[in-house]
Amino acid sequence: MSIVVFNPDNVDDVDFSTGMRHPSLDDPANNMWLSDTEPPAVDAVALRRERLAKLRQWMAKADYGAVLLFDPYNQRYATGTRNMFGYFLRNSTRYFFIPTEGPIILFEYPQSYHVSLQLDTVDEARPSKLVWSSVSGKDTETAGPFADEIAELMRLHAAGNKKIGLDRCSHLQAVALQGRGLDVRDCQGEILAVRAVKTPQEIKCLEISMTGAEAAVAAVRDAIKPGITENELFAVMYHEVIRQGGEFIETRLLTSGQRTNPWFNEASGRRVRPGELVALDTDTIGCFGYYSDFSRTFRCGPGRPTAYQKALYRMSYDQVQHNIGIITPGMSFREIAEKAWKIPERFIDQRYTSVMHGVGMHGETPFIAHAMDFATYGREGTIEPGMVVSVESYIGEKGGQEGVKLEEEVLITERGPKLISRFPFEEELLGKEI
Repeated sequence: MSIVVFNPDNVDDVDFSTGMRHPSLDDPANNMWLSDTEPPAVDAVALRRERLAKLRQWMAKADYGAVLLFDPYNQRYATGTRNMFGYFLRNSTRYFFIPTEGPIILFEYPQSYHVSLQLDTVDEARPSKLVWSSVSGKDTETAGPFADEIAELMRLHAAGNKKIGLDRCSHLQAVALQGRGLDVRDCQGEILAVRAVKTPQEIKCLEISMTGAEAAVAAVRDAIKPGITENELFAVMYHEVIRQGGEFIETRLLTSGQRTNPWFNEASGRRVRPGELVALDTDTIGCFGYYSDFSRTFRCGPGRPTAYQKALYRMSYDQVQHNIGIITPGMSFREIAEKAWKIPERFIDQRYTSVMHGVGMHGETPFIAHAMDFATYGREGTIEPGMVVSVESYIGEKGGQEGVKLEEEVLITERGPKLISRFPFEEELLGKEI
């Protein structure tokens, strides 16, 4: 096989569709090779193709000629590919051109073209026009060549349609595309709506991912002892997430004692003392890129929980159970907000920010606000079968010594909600005899 040397400044003579294929693809035995980001327990080919089909059905209905995806989550949804995920969360330099019909073209980081080309959802890879342009102070220079190439692809593959969706990029690139006569639209919200209802294979991925997150939380529970720091407990959780095949944790929400109130403090060097509560939220991009999002609160022994701790825990538990119980397919977001568990007055100021929110590859659509917040944060919509939501609770009063964080992840089925998270609650904190 010949070796092609690529010069980003002179690529007109490069056959991108063949010159950047992974050498292992020449061996027929490798044709079934799957990315390590995909689960062997599901039909990975169906997983990729069904997601891409959903995306393209929306594109056709919304009359898009193509979309240009910079967001690594959307890239993964559309194609199943992953490359230096954290890096590209902050560097919008890897992008996909996806026409409603036609070849999917990846504009990739130099020397890493082979990472994604083994998948059937990627037809070509080309050098990104935007790599290092910001750090090199060349954004104004690269925007033009970038836009020229995309405009040419639109001419070739969009059948005269000028409408192109962008999920995330610099305004310089959007303006440059407009300057080439394209009708540029922000499509991030529309794509999230497409992703809200999961395919059967995605649901399997979410369930598999949850097992890894639950193992991580079990490891934290076992490690809680007087004198251990919040950071050490967070390291236990992170270690187990990675060991189970997960990818990273979006937040550092693991706190103890007085730092559990109010919520949203992050893990610190504080040492846990006997009798204190330890609360965490998983917020994990877990196995195969799917989110696992549930919360638990534990108590550091020895001794027994106080009446106040048990009261906080029971209220938080009741809030979660009540709000799961009211979910019915076809129910409006506003109706859920209005029927949600009524938070006692002294806990309203520090309420959690939502009644429940969508889950997929991260925290997604829908976001269902409390009735009192609906005008500010809420939106109209309907719960549909195939959606996955995390049902939230935080109970802690202003000025209180501690607080309790609980949360469950559930699948909406035709018959109602079905638990995805199965980690047990603390019977001692619920006031049950053990």
